[in-house]
Amino acid sequence: MNVAAKGVKVAASPKGASVVSSPAGTELRLKQRYQDKIVPTLIQRFAYTNAMQVPRLTKVVVNIGIGESISNPKAQDAATADLKKITGQQPVVLKSRKAIANFKLRAGLPIGIKVTLRGARMYQFVDKLLSVGLPRIRDFRGISPTGFDGHGNYTLGLREQLVFPEIEYDKIDKLRGLEVTFVTTARTDDEARALLAELGFPFRK
Repeated sequence: MNVAAKGVKVAASPKGASVVSSPAGTELRLKQRYQDKIVPTLIQRFAYTNAMQVPRLTKVVVNIGIGESISNPKAQDAATADLKKITGQQPVVLKSRKAIANFKLRAGLPIGIKVTLRGARMYQFVDKLLSVGLPRIRDFRGISPTGFDGHGNYTLGLREQLVFPEIEYDKIDKLRGLEVTFVTTARTDDEARALLAELGFPFRK
């Protein structure tokens, strides 16, 4: 499973680099920004009749493919440890539903891990990604505007876990890609993009 096919490459962190944590109260700051600035802006832009119609971010799903664990059982433990550091939450294991002989895959084997973030942890993750993670990407010029699914949700692929400050270059077993999906209540991709842009997502022009 290649979760980072549409992703971006991260510059490796030098050994001994300091780790930056998401500041306390991040969720309150983003919630306040949403209420005070984003809601009025989107009401005006899309002519909503009340604030309840304004789209909002409901959850963020972060996953890592671990198909390699079929031949390397330690891969699952390493990927799980990385994802737990990144999100602050214990990942759940995704298992194959059917056998695929060509890939030596049997039903019930672990093929991925994921974390679903809501509330405070969701906002803390978003803030960390936007203010710390994305700026660490080599030659960063913005994120792709084509990652929407037609239902108001956006998926971002990252080629390396080193984009997150909790991950130390000399303490990982290998580079792994991540897939991050931002789930919103938006009815259209245009509304979802407007919401994410107002939250600070740096879409490429």
